[in-house]
Amino acid sequence: MAFLLKKKIALLNFIICFCVTAHAQTVETAIADYGTKYSPERAYIHYDKSSYAGGETIWFKAYLMSSYLPAEATKNIYIDFIDDKGTALLHTVSPLVDAVTNGQFDIPADYKGNTIHVRAYTRWMLNFDTAFLYQKDIRIISKAVNISKEKINVIPMLRFFAEGGDAIAGIKNKIAFKANDQWGRPVKIKGTITNNKEQVGDSLKTLHDGMGYFYLTPESGFNYSAKWKDEKGVEHNTALPAIKDLGASLQVTVSGKNRFFQVNISPEIAKTMDSIHLVGTIYQQPVFNIAKPTASLIIKGTIPTQDLPTGILTLTLFDNHWNAIAERITYVKNDDYSFSPQMEVQRWGLSKRAKNEIKISVPENITSNLSVSVTDIAIGGDSSSNIISQLLLSSELKGDVYKPAYYFSDNTNIIDQHLDLVMLTHGWRRFNWDEVLKGKSPRFLYAKDTAYMSLSGTVQGVLPGQIGNTAGIVLMVKQKDKPGSVILAKVLPNGTFNDPATILFDTAQVYYQFQKQELKDASVQFMQGRLAMLPVKGVYNNSGFWQDTTGNYRQWFFADAANNFADKQKVQVLEEVILKSKGKSPLKIMDEKYASGLFTGGDGYQFDLINDPFAVSASNVFNYLQGKVAGLQINTNGSTPSLQWRGGSPQIYLDETPVDAGFISGLNVSNIAYVKVFRPPFFGGGGSGANGAIAIYTRRGNDSKPEPGKGLASNKVFGYTPIREFYAPNYASINARNEEQDIRTTLYWNPAVITTAQQPQVVLSFYNNDITKAFKVVIEGITKDGRLAHVEQVME
Repeated sequence: MAFLLKKKIALLNFIICFCVTAHAQTVETAIADYGTKYSPERAYIHYDKSSYAGGETIWFKAYLMSSYLPAEATKNIYIDFIDDKGTALLHTVSPLVDAVTNGQFDIPADYKGNTIHVRAYTRWMLNFDTAFLYQKDIRIISKAVNISKEKINVIPMLRFFAEGGDAIAGIKNKIAFKANDQWGRPVKIKGTITNNKEQVGDSLKTLHDGMGYFYLTPESGFNYSAKWKDEKGVEHNTALPAIKDLGASLQVTVSGKNRFFQVNISPEIAKTMDSIHLVGTIYQQPVFNIAKPTASLIIKGTIPTQDLPTGILTLTLFDNHWNAIAERITYVKNDDYSFSPQMEVQRWGLSKRAKNEIKISVPENITSNLSVSVTDIAIGGDSSSNIISQLLLSSELKGDVYKPAYYFSDNTNIIDQHLDLVMLTHGWRRFNWDEVLKGKSPRFLYAKDTAYMSLSGTVQGVLPGQIGNTAGIVLMVKQKDKPGSVILAKVLPNGTFNDPATILFDTAQVYYQFQKQELKDASVQFMQGRLAMLPVKGVYNNSGFWQDTTGNYRQWFFADAANNFADKQKVQVLEEVILKSKGKSPLKIMDEKYASGLFTGGDGYQFDLINDPFAVSASNVFNYLQGKVAGLQINTNGSTPSLQWRGGSPQIYLDETPVDAGFISGLNVSNIAYVKVFRPPFFGGGGSGANGAIAIYTRRGNDSKPEPGKGLASNKVFGYTPIREFYAPNYASINARNEEQDIRTTLYWNPAVITTAQQPQVVLSFYNNDITKAFKVVIEGITKDGRLAHVEQVME
C-alpha cells in the first residue's frame, strides 16, 4: 500500500503541470517528514449490537489505523465507559495485536441511564486535539424510557462556513450552512440573507440533512445575517461571520474524479505578491504542489484525483512567503478502500434451538481480520455508521457527521455532492503550518506504546546512590486461577525494573523483597506506565434516543426476563451455601477460605495462626513450626533456614506459589493466617513433592491486620482488563445450562475470524434461541494493507 501511494502521488505530480521552486521542494520535504513522524491514529469499535438493556454485556472489538494502514506499531488501547451523568463506570486497557483487540463490559442490572458513553484512545492520540478521540453514545433501553410520553423540546441552531475559511468583500463567496438540533440531528429550514440595510441577498434552503449553501458577494462595511424559519415555522435571526476587506478565497468544485479549483484574490493583496502556492495533502502526506503567478486576480486549475487513495484531500493556499491564507478540504473516494467478504448460508436452522452454519469467503490472496455478530433482527439496529465511515470520514473531522455510512452507500454523483457539503461544514485542521514549514518538532507529552504492558515498577524512598548497579528485586506474583511465579528482576540505577516476559491480566498480588540490605526500607510503585483515566468533561445525556420502537421493547422485555432468572439463581446458590456451612470446624473453614485446587484437604498438619496466641511470639514461621511436625527438622541457626524431612527438603509455597526458605524467613508471622504441612509425597503444587510440602497463606479479607513496616511488602497490581469468551450454547451436547430458557438477542459474536491466502473461507456455526425467527448478520474487518469491509445480511 505504501508503494502504491507513492506511485499514485508520482503519477499525479506528472499529470499536473506546475512550477516548483527549490524552496517549495523544501516545504514539501518538511510536510512529508512531519506527516511520517507524527501521523495521528484513528480508532473504531464494532459492537455485537447497537443498543442494550441493563444487565446485558456489551461485546466489542476495537480497530486502530494510522494513515491508510493498520497501526500495528501501537500495542495498547484504553476504553472508558461513562454513564450519562459523567461518572466513570469502567476504565479498561487492552493489548493490540495486529492493530485489533476485543473485550466486554457488563452493564449494571440496575442501571437507570439512557446512554453509556464510550471513549477510546491510545497514548499517542492524546498528543492531538481530543476532538479526534473515538466517541460513541450507546443507547440503554428500559421500560421507563419505552413508555415515556414526555414531550421533547427541540432547539434548532444554524451555523455558517465560508468556503476556504473567510468571506472576502468584493468577491463572490460560497457560504455553506448547517442546521441541526441540540443532539446533532438535521433540521430543515428556509429563509433569506439580508444586510444591515435590509437589502435581500440569496435565499436559504437545505439540500441534504440540514446542510446547504448560497453565494454572496459582500460589500465592505456591511454586516450580514440570515432570517429563517424552522420546521415549526418559528422565526430566527442568525448573524453571518464577519466579512474581511482583503484576502483570497479558494473555491473547489467536485466533478467526478476531478477537482476544479478557483482562487480569487483582492487587487490590493495581488500587488504584494508575485505568486501563490496550492499544496495538497492526504493523510498528512504531500501529493501535489502547484505554483501560479498572480498576474490575474482569478486563477483556475484542475486536479485529477483518480490515482489518489480514498480520504480527505486538504488544499492549502499559501502566498509567496508561504503564509497560509486559505484552506479547503474535499473528499476523494476511489475504489481502493474496501474489500467484500461474501456470506453464504450453509445450513438453515431458524426453528427453535436449531443449528445454523454460515460460510464467509474473502477474495484470494487477502489476509483479513474480521468480527462477526448475529442478532435477533426483531430488536432493530443502527446502520448509520460503520467501520468504513468511521475510519475514513468521521474520525478525520471535528464534530459529529450525521449518518456517515450514507456517503459510502453508493458512488453516485448526488452522494458525492452531499459529501462535499460535509466537507464544507466541518472544521478540519491537522497542521500548525508555521511550525511545520519551519521544521519545528512538536512537543509531545506521550510517546507511542510500542511495547506491551509488562510487570514493571519504580523503587521509591531511597537515594539514587543506594541503588547502585547490582540491585535486584524478588517478585512473587499471585494471580487468580493461575499458578504463582517467582521472578528475579534487575533494578536499574534510576530505580526502574521490568520483566517483559510477564504480562498481567486482571489484578495480581505481588510480594516483593530487595536483595540489597540498603533497600530494605524502600517501597515500589508498580505499572506506572499504565494511563489513568482521562477527566470526564460535561454530561453525556443524549436524549436524541428518546423515540420508542417495537424492537426496543422486545429487547428490554427479554433482557429483563434474563435478569429476573439470574436473580433467582443467585438466591438458590446462596441458600445452598448456607446449608453446607453448618457444622464445619474452624480449621475446615480456614482450609476452604485459603486453600484451593489440590491444596485443599490432603494428609497433613493444619495450623490456624490467627487464633493461636503463641504465634505472635515466634520470630518467623519456621520458629513457629519447630517441634510441631513429627519428622520435620528445622534449623534456623544460619542466615537461611534449612529443612529436612525423610532425607530431603520439603517444597515451600507462599499463597500456593513456590518460594525458597530465604524468601519466607523475612515474612512476619503476624501477616500469616494459615499453614498446612503435607506429608510426603505431595504433588499438588507442580514441584518435586517427594519430601512433602509446607503451604503458607497470608492473611486476606477480614483476617488482614496491616502493620506498616512488618512482614513481606506487597501491592495489588492492575494489568490488562480481562477478556472473556462469548458464551454460545451447544445444543448438540449435554449441559445443565441447556435446560434454561434461551432468550438471547445476540445469537453469536466472534471478534477473531481470520482469513488468509491459504484459507480464504471460514465456516461459523451457532444455535438459534427459543424466540428468534430471523437473524441479522454483520461482518466488519480490515486487511493488512488497510482495506475495510462492512457487510450486513439478513437470514430469514
